[in-house]
Amino acid sequence: MTTTAMITGASSGIGLEFARQLGARGHHLVLVSNEADRLEMVCAELAETYGVKAEAVFADLSVRADVARVAERAGAVDILVNNAGFGLRKWFLGNERAVEEALLDVMCRAVLVLSHAAGRGMRDRGEGAIVNVASIAGWVAGGTYSAAKSWIIAFSEGLATELAPAGVTVTVLCPGFVRTEFHRRSQISVDKLPDALWLDAGRVVRDCLADVDRGRVISVPGPVYKVIAWFARCVPRRYVRSGGKITRHRPPLR
Repeated sequence: MTTTAMITGASSGIGLEFARQLGARGHHLVLVSNEADRLEMVCAELAETYGVKAEAVFADLSVRADVARVAERAGAVDILVNNAGFGLRKWFLGNERAVEEALLDVMCRAVLVLSHAAGRGMRDRGEGAIVNVASIAGWVAGGTYSAAKSWIIAFSEGLATELAPAGVTVTVLCPGFVRTEFHRRSQISVDKLPDALWLDAGRVVRDCLADVDRGRVISVPGPVYKVIAWFARCVPRRYVRSGGKITRHRPPLR
């Protein structure tokens, strides 16, 4: 049976890696991005490389009309990967409110709307998988980015419980620093980070898809970040907040 995967933020980084690996598995692709030219090139490349259909959907997920249009398509997909997101260079009070609101629109509201549309379709068909890309940052106190990622984690866990009886899985991916264009495109310097903290995008996605296959709800790639995630979830929150003060000028994880 032909299956279709939708990936948001699919023109680069982790989203593009999901598109490649899902295409290699034989899934037809619906790729969503706000970069029209780049998206068309990616679709053509993946269709030729893997022999699958690759549909380009140009959309800005901070715009409600665009999200609604993508949601209409999401209702028929078998796999949904909510990956779109971006980082902020400044802390909350240093940013314009519109920038902070746009981040929540892309990383929370769009995830909610697309998961609702796709989740209903999957529930009715009795199969499917949703992957929401969060971050280790979701377990620390680090501004709106961390808050959005924390919301994704909690939302995914709740949705996983709701959809499990229907045979639909939900997995939330929580990586640390990944070698992609994410930080450069957000104009965030990461030059001083040690190599031990960096993850390879291909390995991150392979590990995540293996967790999806196993039905795991939380996927944390890499032994270093498994330890960090355990520590952040187990220590008293006052220590997590103190860590946020120490690292307030460090870039967002992902």
